Amino acid sequence: MNILIIDDERSVRGSLGEILRDEGYEVEVAENGPEGLEKADKQHFDVIFCDIKMPQMDGTEVLDKLVESGTDSAIVMISGHGDIETAVDCIKKGAFDFIPKPLDLNRTLITIRNASERTSLVSQTKVLKRKVYGADMIGKSPAIDHIKEIIAKVAPTDARVLVCGANGTGKELVARNLWQSSPRSAMPYIEVNCAAIPSELIESELFGHEKGSFTSAVKQHKGKFEQADGGTLFLDEIGDMSLAAQAKVLRVLQEKKLSRVGSDKDINVDVRVIAATNKNLIEEIEKGNFREDLYHRLAVIVINVPALDERKDDIPLLVDYFQNQISEESGMSRLEVDDEAMALLTEKKWPGNIRELRNVVERLMILSSGRITASDVRDYVL
Repeated sequence: MNILIIDDERSVRGSLGEILRDEGYEVEVAENGPEGLEKADKQHFDVIFCDIKMPQMDGTEVLDKLVESGTDSAIVMISGHGDIETAVDCIKKGAFDFIPKPLDLNRTLITIRNASERTSLVSQTKVLKRKVYGADMIGKSPAIDHIKEIIAKVAPTDARVLVCGANGTGKELVARNLWQSSPRSAMPYIEVNCAAIPSELIESELFGHEKGSFTSAVKQHKGKFEQADGGTLFLDEIGDMSLAAQAKVLRVLQEKKLSRVGSDKDINVDVRVIAATNKNLIEEIEKGNFREDLYHRLAVIVINVPALDERKDDIPLLVDYFQNQISEESGMSRLEVDDEAMALLTEKKWPGNIRELRNVVERLMILSSGRITASDVRDYVL
């Protein structure tokens, strides 16, 4: 286990570091906040001990920056001037624990043990999320590399993102990667397909309703914005949302508050909104189907997801990925793909994009015998 100690007192760095090394831990030390942040940026630490009272940058500021960066490290705040209020404030900001000075050895070791269990759970949760949400972005084409670069820059912020692209290109995958790479990854991720909800129900679905507010409202219902409080809300196919619902979404984005259907009480919400559409919203604005002010609220960052025909170099990687995925899900054996068969798949036009490719891979795995040949592709795909 790797541990970082950030403290301006040499005696604390020396004594605590020596004790932890004797316990078998790998220990790095930093004498101030900037040095600690630099080390945490270059190397992953399972636990970070950080003093609160330090020159240049105090510990709470270091804590804020670590949390903002989306670190998985368990951050333990230490101070000789601690009180309950300070401890509670640190925990609210994202610290794992607070230990007053002088440090009690037994408590410190127990905290490290608990932090180790927490780090293990976080890692397991990330693996499960990848399985559930399929958050891998497969590809090495310039277009995909560009999207990955944008995600790396945008994810740590709360900037709203508009993801544009044709059906089946993987817009949902971009949204999930933004969420999983963000400081909000431990908080809810709520998806809403605006095209799948009838226009008369969209407001209730998004903002909730009170009991008796309409005929079928037999009990109070929290909307998707409330469910996503503290986390991320993904509004898929937002171009299909009614103008009335658009106006209410705009209000929530502007004021960070909403009112349920049938209520005049305001409810504060803290939600990061990521929207996606397969429509040209500029054209929809000109037609009067989409609010221009909402567009500018949503399109702080615009990510255009390329069609599969624009990233054909990624097709072999995607075929391999989908074979692994299908094999794991269904128990079917992976099949070797002949070079000529792969060439035919790469040359083919893909109007259905990634979704169509996955279906084709599954079809070939089921119908081919022993290996996927050019003949199989001609018979079952082309």
